[in-house]
Amino acid sequence: MLNPKDAIALTQALIRCPSVTPEEGGALHLLHGLLQQAGFDCHLVRFSESGTPDIDNFYARIGTGSPCLMFAGHTDVVPVGDETRWTHGPFAGEIVDGMLYGRGAADMKGGVAASVSAVLAFLEEQGPNFKGSIAFLITGDEEGPAINGTVKLLEWAKTRGERFDHCILGEPTNPERLGDMIKIGRRGSLSGHLIVEGKQGHIAYPHLADNPIRGIVKLVGGLLAEPLDRGTAHFGASNLEFSTLDVGNPAGNVIPQSAEAKFNIRFNDLWMQETLAAEIEARLHRIAGNDVRYTVTFQPSNADAFVTEPGPFVEMAMQSIEEATGIKPALSTTGGTSDARFIKNYCPVIEFGLVGQTMHQIDECVPAADITRLCEIYIGLIRRYFEG
Repeated sequence: MLNPKDAIALTQALIRCPSVTPEEGGALHLLHGLLQQAGFDCHLVRFSESGTPDIDNFYARIGTGSPCLMFAGHTDVVPVGDETRWTHGPFAGEIVDGMLYGRGAADMKGGVAASVSAVLAFLEEQGPNFKGSIAFLITGDEEGPAINGTVKLLEWAKTRGERFDHCILGEPTNPERLGDMIKIGRRGSLSGHLIVEGKQGHIAYPHLADNPIRGIVKLVGGLLAEPLDRGTAHFGASNLEFSTLDVGNPAGNVIPQSAEAKFNIRFNDLWMQETLAAEIEARLHRIAGNDVRYTVTFQPSNADAFVTEPGPFVEMAMQSIEEATGIKPALSTTGGTSDARFIKNYCPVIEFGLVGQTMHQIDECVPAADITRLCEIYIGLIRRYFEG
């Protein structure tokens, strides 16, 4: 019989649920049963939208008072790839030489299991009448389009009158060792598509054509030549990278009609989506002058930069980590996007979970002892939070 306060066993049970996005795989139902038995008010909520798969999500809360500490995360995982290349079954949850293998071990069923086990251990220690409340907000759509997941579950909770004071998102944040890093923010992300129009013609008669490659090279070089900024207190400099440069021309004796490039900018808290897009448009206008005919479009994005300023909550997390690991964690805003970009609109959020070296890889794994240690860190933080 599964002991929900055993974080390693709970991680194994979650891994054995094949919850590849958008499939729920039984993971959320497992959590629902465990937390409902522990006295939580539990809800399985499905969201739909045209053109996207239906997604199951899970919300649970115990207590009605303030403060409310929320643990957030996801149980969906990326596909396993070539299953024959796995040394251990991707959904077996095997422990070999102290390493727990399986899809989601790092990202992030281990983090979800550690938070659930920590909360249940705290409730057994303190009883259900502690001052405050604890909530879980778990999605099945973090690895997918992120349309029918956390963003809608937060809106759903708000309409019910749910309020949160602080949130811990258990994403794998540590680069080398458990305790290395807390994410206190994330960079924003903006993607663009640049097209330069020319005039197709015979390559031996360039005066009768207009080669768009000259124009695209000029615009690309100009955008890369000047830094967007120098960084801020919690962020490095914003960075623009081109991912494609293409004319789609199979012929060696033809000047192409058009050329295009795609780019992505990971940006800091000096910018918003709108201000950064306006800056790129202004720079392109200046670089192109009257010589280059171009258009630029930007993909819709919900990934703005944000930071949770260091304060008592961050300090509690740092103390709990150092107490359990002997390591003083760095405060970082590096990496890609996460569901914290939605949560930050409802309450301050930090991210701390397992070591992420093998996430999304074949033979994804984590030291089993790290899951137990992460649970201890969460217990220490919960105690500090409600004692404070």
